[in-house]
Amino acid sequence: MIRILLAEDQSLVLGALAALLSLEDDLEVVGTAADGEAAWQLARTLRPDVLVTDIEMPRLTGLELAAQVRTELTEVQVIIVTTFARAGYLRRALDAGARGYLLKDAPSHELADAVRQVHAGRRVINASLAEEVWDAQSPLTEREIQVLRCAEGAQSTAAIAQQLGLSEGTVRNYLSEAIGKLDAENRQDAARRAREKGWL
Repeated sequence: MIRILLAEDQSLVLGALAALLSLEDDLEVVGTAADGEAAWQLARTLRPDVLVTDIEMPRLTGLELAAQVRTELTEVQVIIVTTFARAGYLRRALDAGARGYLLKDAPSHELADAVRQVHAGRRVINASLAEEVWDAQSPLTEREIQVLRCAEGAQSTAAIAQQLGLSEGTVRNYLSEAIGKLDAENRQDAARRAREKGWL
């Protein structure tokens, strides 16, 4: 039996995934979690073969969860199941150590097959996104991403500088660079464009 842990913050989706996977003779859902932190605690306790997780979740995102699993629970394989059909998200998921990336509108048999494939050591990626991912490298540096995340919350330049331990002039430079790279009108527009691409 392949032991599966599910992490999904929408209870209806979580219940549906659990029910569908439990119909398979060789798959067993050993636990479910409604947020990333709960999933992390369960993963450490249950040591499932495969963790199936959403990207956007409270307390710990699916990407953060995948990165922690890769670092500390190397035997657990991670599959991201999401509504985000964006190559930027896929690139970040792969960088975080995910072995699979599927969209929620995929047929249920595809998820069951993906669990088997990933458990066998292979990688499973949504076909339409796989072609795009290599062209989806973010032009932003890590610092520019950090600054844009703060700007997304409408923080002032002074507040961003204090939070990141930078000077206000340095923050303005990072924002200016990011705005230019994204051909954006202002910092909020740059943050929105980067978020849409899956780079934040």
